Amino acid sequence: MKKKESINFPKCTIDYLTKLSRNNNRLWFDKHREEFEMNFLEPAQKFVLEMGSKLQDIVPHINAIPKIDKSIFRLHRDVRFSKNKSPYKTNLGLYFWEGNRKKMESPGFYFHIEPKLFFIGVGMYMFSKAYLKTFRDAAADPSLGKELHTIIKKLTKNKNYSLGGKFYKKIPKGYPDNLPQSEYLLHNGLYLYYEDDHSKLIKNDPVKFTFKVFEEMLPLHQWFVKVM
Repeated sequence: MKKKESINFPKCTIDYLTKLSRNNNRLWFDKHREEFEMNFLEPAQKFVLEMGSKLQDIVPHINAIPKIDKSIFRLHRDVRFSKNKSPYKTNLGLYFWEGNRKKMESPGFYFHIEPKLFFIGVGMYMFSKAYLKTFRDAAADPSLGKELHTIIKKLTKNKNYSLGGKFYKKIPKGYPDNLPQSEYLLHNGLYLYYEDDHSKLIKNDPVKFTFKVFEEMLPLHQWFVKVM
């Protein structure tokens, strides 16, 4: 029996994730494994390859590996310590990172689709304990902190871009609370992001659209590479 051709990405993946969100169980997943391969995994691999090629022009040492647990986040959830026992995530997450550390300990570029929206982000989602101090020292530094503040203020003039990662309520002891960049000391991760419904992503070439956002947010990535 000949395989059906998948409909265009990202619509094919949105449709698959919508179905999965309504049937989040192993029996349904196993019955629709071909659909997972055709409408989730294969488009994700293609996106990673195409985006990786474009990112190499501006970040020559970017890691873009079209495999699950590399640039493609696994769909299976670890439910051992979670109250939510749904076995699968209902989103596609792709990450392109720079550096030799583990991917989530490295700055990078993130692309995310779920049934209702898509998300494009640049920076670091959460700092490890080791790198939290490195970030705080850099953010509090008169020169590096001023540079970070300038980058964020310039990019957030675009009303589509927001700053994420604010977590703490008080500035940590030993750090200044009277500098323009002191607000970033309340973060346990720091990233700029663009979030919207699917319409713009579907109307445009998703790789070109996403790369444009990545390219505009590149100064934040470069700051992290320099200090982390």
